[in-house]
Amino acid sequence: MTEFRPSADATLRQRAARVVPGAMWGHMNAARLPAAYPQYFRRAKGSRLWDVEGREYIDYMCSWGPMLLGYNDPDVNAAADEQRALGDIFNGPTERMVELAEEIVGTVVHADWAMFQKNGTDATTICAMTAREATGKRKLLVATGAYHGAVPWCNPYPNGATAEDRVHLIRYDYNDIASLERAAAEAGDDLAGIFVSAFKHDLGKTHVLPTQAFAKAARAICDRTGAALIVDDVRASLRLHMGGSWELVGVKPDLAAWSKSIANGYALAAVTGNDKFRDAATRIFVTGSFWYGAMSMAAGLATWRKMKAIDGIGIMQRMGQRLRDGIDAQAKAHGVKLQQSGPVQMPVILFDNDDNREKGWFFCTEALKRGVYLHATHTMFLSAAHTADDIDRTLEATDAALAEVARRFG
Repeated sequence: MTEFRPSADATLRQRAARVVPGAMWGHMNAARLPAAYPQYFRRAKGSRLWDVEGREYIDYMCSWGPMLLGYNDPDVNAAADEQRALGDIFNGPTERMVELAEEIVGTVVHADWAMFQKNGTDATTICAMTAREATGKRKLLVATGAYHGAVPWCNPYPNGATAEDRVHLIRYDYNDIASLERAAAEAGDDLAGIFVSAFKHDLGKTHVLPTQAFAKAARAICDRTGAALIVDDVRASLRLHMGGSWELVGVKPDLAAWSKSIANGYALAAVTGNDKFRDAATRIFVTGSFWYGAMSMAAGLATWRKMKAIDGIGIMQRMGQRLRDGIDAQAKAHGVKLQQSGPVQMPVILFDNDDNREKGWFFCTEALKRGVYLHATHTMFLSAAHTADDIDRTLEATDAALAEVARRFG
C-alpha cells in the first residue's frame, strides 16, 4: 500500500498552523481561494512565478500590485544590490532619499515635496494626519466601499476596532456629486479632507473610472472649505500616469498616497503634497524603524527611471488591451456573458448572473490548471514584463476555461 504524502504546500500550511495565528492572514490567505490555489511560492521571474510544487504560472496578480516591471527586474535588483554592498539602515538616510524625492517631485505634477514610509496604510494615515493638522479639523470623507488601509481609523472590518475609531469618517458614493455635497454639508465647518481612490475598485464590483465632473466637484469643495483633496494612489501607483492617476481627469490633489509598485516589490511608500500642506507635514510625528532603508529607495529610483525610459505604462496598456479584446472575443464565441472593467492594465472580470462568484472562480480555477493565475473578484495587474507571447498563451488558457464555463453553466 502506497503511503500518502501531503504536498509541499499542504505540509507548509500544517506547519504554519502550529506557529502562525490562522496559518496566514490578510489578503494573501489562500484559504479564502479555491482549493487549487497554492499558498506558498518558491521563485519568480518577469511575468512568471513558481509555487513550492514547481508549477509555473503566468501571473496577473503581480504580488497583489507591487510588481510593476516584473519579478526580479535586473536593473532594479542591480540598484538595490549596489546599495546593499554599502549598507541599508544607518543613523540617518542616505543620498538615495534625496535623489528619490527629487525624482518624484520632478515627475508627479502636483508634488512640491515627498516623504517616505513602507506601506500604503502608512501613507494614507499620514495624509489623514497632515490634513487634520493643516486645517485644525477632524472630519474625513471616504467613498462607500473604498479601502484605504488596515488600521482602526479606516479598516472596513470591525474586528479589533471600535466604532469610535471611525467616528469622524463620513461616507459618500463615488462619482455621485450630490452624495459628495451632502457628505461635505454633514461635515460642516469640521471638514479636514476628502479621500478619493484613483478609480472605484471595490472588491467584486465593476470598476469605474472617475468622471471629470466628479473630480472637479471634489476639487471645488476642497477649494471652498480649505480641506485637503487626497488621492489614494496606493493600488494604482505608476500604472495609470507617472504624474498621478487624477492627471487623467485633469484634477490635482493636495496630497497623495503611493505604495505597492513604486519600488518594484521592494518595501516602500510615499506621500506627496503641495506647499499648502508642507508645514503641517513637518509638525506631525510619524516614524518607523525601517522607513529610511536605502535599498528600497535605490530600487525605487531605478523603478521610476526605468518606467520612463521604456514607457512602461504604454507597454501595460497595449498588453492589457490585447488581453481584454481576446477575452471579449472568446466570451462571445462561447456564448458566455461577462464584463471586463477598470483600466486595461488593472482589470477585473465579472460574469453575468454570478452573485456568488461561482462562475468566476470556476473560470479562474480552470485557467490556473492551465498555468495562468487570475483572480475572480480583486483588481488584477499587468506588468511591463508581460509580453505578447504571454498574452497569447494566456488567451489559450482562457479560451479553454471559458469553454468549460459554457459547458457547466450554459
